Amino acid sequence: MPFEVFQTSPAAFMAAVLVFGLLVGSFLNVVIYRLPVMMQRAWQREAEAMQAVDSGEEAQAEPVPFNLVTPNSTCPKCGHKIKPWENVPIISYLFLRGRCSNCKTRISPRYPIIEAVTGLLSALIAWQFGFGIETAALLVFVWSLVALTMIDVDHQLLPDSLTLPLLWLGLLLNLTEVFTPLSSAVIGAVAGYLSLWSIYWAFKLLTGKEGMGYGDFKLFAAFGAWFGWSALPLIILLSSLVGAVVGIAMIVLMGRDKQIPIPFGPYLCGAALVYVFWGEALMNWYLGTL
Repeated sequence: MPFEVFQTSPAAFMAAVLVFGLLVGSFLNVVIYRLPVMMQRAWQREAEAMQAVDSGEEAQAEPVPFNLVTPNSTCPKCGHKIKPWENVPIISYLFLRGRCSNCKTRISPRYPIIEAVTGLLSALIAWQFGFGIETAALLVFVWSLVALTMIDVDHQLLPDSLTLPLLWLGLLLNLTEVFTPLSSAVIGAVAGYLSLWSIYWAFKLLTGKEGMGYGDFKLFAAFGAWFGWSALPLIILLSSLVGAVVGIAMIVLMGRDKQIPIPFGPYLCGAALVYVFWGEALMNWYLGTL
């Protein structure tokens, strides 16, 4: 049986998770591009429906379906439909030499990079945690963070359709204390949300500006639901340090305008990944130094 092989052979399990992670990475490329477009179209339809009600006009017909499955992926330049053999993670990109098979337009290397990162992170989870429920849960966790990171980088948006299921999944898993006792998970979810919510309002009252979005509150609450309240100080410390360093470097070295907001979600996600792999060691070191 395959499961018995995975239990007895860590190498086989890691290889299988790596391949599956590459496939998931290919799907995440679709999610990262299409989910914000789907949200924008939904908002537009709602606005048009409200205008139609106010004006007494008939609502417009439903547009052509656009979701994570429909329509098929195409080249944005020539409209060439991507064939199955042109969509094999990393391999197809290398075989096509990074160009559309029809019009030879350059394909962004971002796509194979996301596939590779997703595959490697998945394999690392399998290597560190082995065959079991923890690995299955953390794979979903890591895949969600990859999608959230890239969507926030592109649109400064952390969709509720990703953050809220992540929060509820963390609480459900900890009904059986997969990562932390349920009481710690519930307190962590509440503390995660309220802590950033409080910072947001304090910053807004002092400066009149919004320092972060509500999606950051929900994402941090999800981390509390997964790993408990005790994980939150380390995650916020790591994310703040990295965010400050990267932000200053972008301003000083790249000349980025100080007025352009920098999304905080990627730093939260990066800190959460550090916690997953090295959180216990860092906590022990930190407490030891105290």
